[in-house]
Amino acid sequence: MKKTFILSFSLKNTYRVNGILYSLKQIPLVKRLLPEALYGVWGLKIFANILSAIWEVVSVFLGKGLYLLLMVFLPGLLYDGLPGEGVFLHILLFLTVIGCYANTALFNPSKDKYYAILLMRMDAREYTLVNYGCSILKTVIGFLPFALLFGLLSGVPAWLCALLPFSIAGCKLSYVAYTLRDYKLRGNVYNESKLDKFQWLGIALLLGLAYGLPAFGLVLPLAVPAALSLLSILIGAACIPGIYRFQGYREVCRGLLADTMFQMDAPARNAQTIKAANEKKISADVSVTSRKSGFEYLNELFILRHRKILWKSAERISYVCAALVCGALLALFLKPQLRPIANNLVMTWLPYFAFILYAINRGTGFTQALFMNCDHSLLTYSVYKRPGFVLKLFRIRLREIMKINAVPAFIIGAGLALILFASGGTDQPVNYIVLVVSTVCMSLFFSVHYLTIYYLLQPYTVGTELKGGTYKLVSIATYMVCYFLMQLRMPTLLFGGMTIVFCVLYGIIACVLVYKLAPKTFRLRAG
Repeated sequence: MKKTFILSFSLKNTYRVNGILYSLKQIPLVKRLLPEALYGVWGLKIFANILSAIWEVVSVFLGKGLYLLLMVFLPGLLYDGLPGEGVFLHILLFLTVIGCYANTALFNPSKDKYYAILLMRMDAREYTLVNYGCSILKTVIGFLPFALLFGLLSGVPAWLCALLPFSIAGCKLSYVAYTLRDYKLRGNVYNESKLDKFQWLGIALLLGLAYGLPAFGLVLPLAVPAALSLLSILIGAACIPGIYRFQGYREVCRGLLADTMFQMDAPARNAQTIKAANEKKISADVSVTSRKSGFEYLNELFILRHRKILWKSAERISYVCAALVCGALLALFLKPQLRPIANNLVMTWLPYFAFILYAINRGTGFTQALFMNCDHSLLTYSVYKRPGFVLKLFRIRLREIMKINAVPAFIIGAGLALILFASGGTDQPVNYIVLVVSTVCMSLFFSVHYLTIYYLLQPYTVGTELKGGTYKLVSIATYMVCYFLMQLRMPTLLFGGMTIVFCVLYGIIACVLVYKLAPKTFRLRAG
């Protein structure tokens, strides 16, 4: 197994280094400074190897530290009047159950499994055991310092803090052993990247129990998480021999990789599959027409024929938001003691909704549909890329995506205003207006943002593959900013006013950039 470990590490490091070099080549300002034969430059490969090694070390600790900080410790501080150690262990217990089946590592159809087992014909059992063993070891090592830090800060006994990483690993081992046994009995190959509706429902239920019960003053007694932690360690240890003796890893890996990794040999097939699925949702009704002319005619036909793609999910999100608002209002009516808490949340947690609006925004789906079913063909005509025409069509499309995103945003904003009123109101009535206007403005910002980077960084190739490295970096940066806004607490009037001003300025700047740069950047990629 020593040889398997070395080969596995070398393989992962090689494609990680190549990925770093490829990403550097995609950055507009950097790629001009890099040589064409990038992968053969010794100095750059050393640099990429150093970055790879740093990332390997950081990945062991960073993700787990942020997980315990943002998902367990900080939320626990919000529940005043409850024992800190009880809330910490309560939340962690339910999140650990989710991680048992949503993040197994062994049943993840990753690239390294495809390369090693299917292409390089490595011993599937040795490869799986070595990598899964490393994953469990990283879990224990990565969680240990942060479990001690945040656990002790929450008041959890030191001995229990030290056991928590092992109990997390024990839960993962137990679920993997159960899943392997299920495979031997029924032949079902579990795939953690394809959770079914019941598993997603389970995640929603467990999240509700993790964060919802403490909101009503209910947490599990300290003895329950402590006993379950010890039990999971014992069961996990007992499952190790069965996982080690299992002989069907090659068949499991083949079944796991069959659907998801077949596309690795021909990445364009993924895009073609998505395109074919989208085409089924496009209206084939020949009576669909428009009385408008020019780009307005083109846009209206596109919207009418793609209504299922563009509007269906927005409508569903709107219904869910409306239902949640009604549920919150009902809770305030039935439990008046929640009103001060709800009032305080609405008055200081508006930044949190930036992430929610980011998550429900339909910008990426809209631009993907635009390219695959419209721009993919029209970009072959030079007249389509004239500055005036580019800006005109940009404004038309921006108007449409704003409409789509504004509906759920308005429901959220109006719902927050109603919750504020039902929970005791405010001395400054302008807050009601700011809540509605700022949430709509945030949705408009994401509409402008995603359409702008689509025009300026057009990430799709002729084969409709998503290849733009800079586009991905901007998308990741957008996610990170929105995620950290969740931790910001600011008066509604201040944050809402700043949001409205920022969105207006961003929209003006975006139009100028599109007019100046899009005629050069909005083009088909060769590959």
